[in-house]
Amino acid sequence: MTASETEKIRLDKWLWAARFFKTRSLAVEAVNGGKVHLNGRRVKPSQRVAIGDHLTIRRGQFEYEITIEGLSQQRRPAPEASLLYQESEKSKAKRQTLAMQLREEREQRPTTRGRPSKRDRRQIIRFTRKS
Repeated sequence: MTASETEKIRLDKWLWAARFFKTRSLAVEAVNGGKVHLNGRRVKPSQRVAIGDHLTIRRGQFEYEITIEGLSQQRRPAPEASLLYQESEKSKAKRQTLAMQLREEREQRPTTRGRPSKRDRRQIIRFTRKS
């Protein structure tokens, strides 16, 4: 291996090591499904990434725009994994506003109490028989 090859790592392995996905197979599915773009292009899981590459990762409704700042062959604790990348300020702000919107929508939804009580069932039966 040359020096430049040792400074690169597979995309799926990096996503797993940086803790964006719990398993490498989930990372592979995301890359194959078009949820991960490298430098603005759709790529394969075996694509080699290097320091300075830009990734766009879509997880659910949230989108991360990051720059790779470190490479790791191993999955390390979350504080160490967060040192492998730098998220853009625009991306952070966008995710925070979306999270706030989703939280507000959830709070505005009427809460259901679950199964009706015996009293509620009696009222439902009375109401439906009259119709």
